[in-house]
Amino acid sequence: MLLTIDVGNTHTVLGLFDGSEVIEHWRISTDPRRTADEMAVLMQGLMGAHPLLGGELGEGIDGIAICATVPSVLHELREVTRRYYGDVPAVIVEPGVKTGVPILTDNPKEVGADRIINAVAAAELYGGPAIVVDFGTATTFDAVSARGEYIGGVIAPGIEISVEALGVKGAQLRKIEVARPRSVIGRNTVEAMQSGIIYGFAGQVDGVVERMARELADDPDDVTVIATGGLAPMVLGESTVIDEHEPWLTLIGLRLVYERNIGRS
Repeated sequence: MLLTIDVGNTHTVLGLFDGSEVIEHWRISTDPRRTADEMAVLMQGLMGAHPLLGGELGEGIDGIAICATVPSVLHELREVTRRYYGDVPAVIVEPGVKTGVPILTDNPKEVGADRIINAVAAAELYGGPAIVVDFGTATTFDAVSARGEYIGGVIAPGIEISVEALGVKGAQLRKIEVARPRSVIGRNTVEAMQSGIIYGFAGQVDGVVERMARELADDPDDVTVIATGGLAPMVLGESTVIDEHEPWLTLIGLRLVYERNIGRS
């Protein structure tokens, strides 16, 4: 089986593939202070009880694919693969790794690995032109051309960042639960903030995607818009432009990149 690890700024998602199917997944906090040994213990705790895996760390894992936006965590994960999965083929997404997606930005090396991986999965699953909207620490919008090329995107503050900023910078405001309010017009401060977050972000997504689609294709209706990321469900019901929701888009992209570099597991 293939273990995929997507390290984001806030959360790390681990997915276990049996062939092309995600059969298990785990979400943990991303802690840049965590050592390789601590990561190994945590991974053993998560995976040790799975019926398709053995009791020892690494047993039942035939391959590993990793992408990370946090350099210190990536460094420790390299050590995890070396010390605890030494005999298991591993692909770490970085410059030089074959993805099958040409990167047509001014500086391809500065594009986040997770954004490239999302483009890989979008091109494979839906074809181009496509736009991937990833609701993570930042809300990112990534454009895939009709030829399957990554041509650039947009980066905006994420939902949780915005909620935290309101609570910190607003003298009479506080951090709130991100949830859909009873109505757009809030009847109290909490509902007013929730409305601003939910409907404000939905409006942002619609506006940005519509502008990107006009640049990406002669007919904007030809563009497939895919939502992913842990906070995507908060906006899905209010956005008018999202065509597909694929919560495991990054993990699927990691599987595809592993297969293109190592082979099938």
